Amino acid sequence: MKKVLILINDAPYGTEKAYNALRLAMQIQKDYEGYELNVFFMADAVTCALPNQNIPNGYYNIERMLRAVLLKNGRVILCGSCCEARGLKDVKLIDGAEFSTMKELAALTMECDKVITF
Repeated sequence: MKKVLILINDAPYGTEKAYNALRLAMQIQKDYEGYELNVFFMADAVTCALPNQNIPNGYYNIERMLRAVLLKNGRVILCGSCCEARGLKDVKLIDGAEFSTMKELAALTMECDKVITF
């Protein structure tokens, strides 16, 4: 099975990098069934995986997009040290999101057929 890794570095709102990365992730899942999708969040992007996001009507909702990725067996992975730096290591995340390490990111990077950064 081919693997795709999408790296996201920006906060969920303020820029549209997380939004565009997740749009791409969802399209890959829709059109390329035989791929394993991994979405790895670093820096301020780790806040994308916080639950209960209260977004104004008409604005995209990153939490909903992450849930859609997870429902299609995508992995949502957060840099553990980035979470610790932001006081999020013991905070509840969206169900299915997982903490990880730089060691796992390095392994995923080497194993994946495609690596895309936002």
